[in-house]
Amino acid sequence: MPETAVADAATGVSPRELARRHGLTSSGRLLGPVEYSRQLWGYRHFIGAHARAKTASALGTTNLGTLWQVLTPAINALVYYIIFGVVIGTGGGMKNFIPYLCIGVFVFGFTQTTVSQGMNAITSNLGLIRALHFPRASLPLSVALVEIRNFITAMGVLVVIVLISGEPITLEWLLILPIMLLQMLFNMGMALGGARLGSKMRDIKQLIPFIMRFWMYGSAVLYPVTRFTDHLHGWKLHLVEANPMLVFIELYRHALMEDIQLAGSPRLLWTEAIIWAAVISVGGFLYFWRGEKGYGRG
Repeated sequence: MPETAVADAATGVSPRELARRHGLTSSGRLLGPVEYSRQLWGYRHFIGAHARAKTASALGTTNLGTLWQVLTPAINALVYYIIFGVVIGTGGGMKNFIPYLCIGVFVFGFTQTTVSQGMNAITSNLGLIRALHFPRASLPLSVALVEIRNFITAMGVLVVIVLISGEPITLEWLLILPIMLLQMLFNMGMALGGARLGSKMRDIKQLIPFIMRFWMYGSAVLYPVTRFTDHLHGWKLHLVEANPMLVFIELYRHALMEDIQLAGSPRLLWTEAIIWAAVISVGGFLYFWRGEKGYGRG
């Protein structure tokens, strides 16, 4: 037994040095953010499989199955158009209000669903957390992945609506890809941050529908953005125009539509979108990572 860890310890070698020599680490230590990111990448197949399982379980029991991924945003857009476009007339005589409204509904719905589902990512999977060892960020990221897939399908419906309404295809349509990438990063950060918040403050889930509704009304989803410029001025207007969802929605409208008034110059909107995507994705990841050891306990 001369080469065992016990024999080495008797010669005065510290436990830390022994662990280093044999490649051992503390089972309960919190990995650094870079090491944690590498671990998440190693579990990428698990994240994809979990996302596919969630989609199958959600739609597998319905008669239309995955067709609901197309029908849900289309029906939402139809309902909002009847109420706000026909009955209330929030378009105010705006040319081509249908695609304008649909873009707002589809884009906001992408983030709204991601945030709502992300809040439950930990609490709805406690059995899995307590049974298996894996990086807990896999759960909110799988939620975000499900909604990314749904949104890509919904974008096909949105493109058809925009084309039927008479909008021409231009080179600016290529901007949809980087806009989607920025919104995906933003949504992932929101899902990660919301997952930790939802696991620690259960009551906040009851407020989410009200918060999202208020956020929607502040994002010019259901009416032209000129309503803000007509009634708000100074710092109030700047605060509303810096709303991340308003920024993303306006970028999509700028890419898919012609001759519309935006909440700011395209350069300003792109700058704000990049900042929001970077801040929320990194901030949400770090916030979730700090609570890694506490999920599923208590």
